[in-house]
Amino acid sequence: MMRSPFPGMDPFLESRWPEVHASLIVYSRNQINSHLPDDLQANIEENLAVYAEDYSGKSIRPDVHVADPFRATSSAVVSTAVLAEPMVVRRPLHPTRHVEITTSDGRLITAIEFISPWNKVGTRAREQYARKQLDYLDAGVNLVEIDLVRQGSYVLAASLVEVPESRRTPYMICVYRNTMPDQFELYRAPLQEPLPNIPIPLRPSERDVVLELQPLIDECYRDGRYHRIDYRSNT
Repeated sequence: MMRSPFPGMDPFLESRWPEVHASLIVYSRNQINSHLPDDLQANIEENLAVYAEDYSGKSIRPDVHVADPFRATSSAVVSTAVLAEPMVVRRPLHPTRHVEITTSDGRLITAIEFISPWNKVGTRAREQYARKQLDYLDAGVNLVEIDLVRQGSYVLAASLVEVPESRRTPYMICVYRNTMPDQFELYRAPLQEPLPNIPIPLRPSERDVVLELQPLIDECYRDGRYHRIDYRSNT
């Protein structure tokens, strides 16, 4: 199997992040489901986010909208004026996906977020993600945040104030347990080392599921055929 020249996260994959991110979501869902109790289910959830050039914007949940196709014309005032021809510019829509572990009746137990550049770049985007974090925490949901991108500013729920500079790494993982609301667990992910295995908390009486991050990245690299990346031209 072709592998990245980097032992852990390959920083060159950031240039392919939308595709890598989508693969990580699917592969992690599959890996987690293979270890969950029968009455729990890991699902892929999606929001749609609208962003300007700095990735800032408002996130919206997709829904179904049914409209009467004749309603717009029935009350319209007929005009003989000739409209100017517009330039049509697409508004960028970025799907923001995450994994949710739910009970058979749909109760949310754990949310898993793979941080993307559009969570970290731009003030409004960071504020929006911070509100999402608070929603999880206020609802008593376990939260696992996996940051494998170097772009932008730090956004994990855990503060870095108590983490010495020497212990900080380019990539980091944060785990919040609703049974320990006054603390976060931070996991280091140095560039020169394989990515760590991290715990995925479930219900209080259940053992954590272990998510192996390195195999997820290895799968992304293999399935995306990223061995074709010209590392020399990117240095």
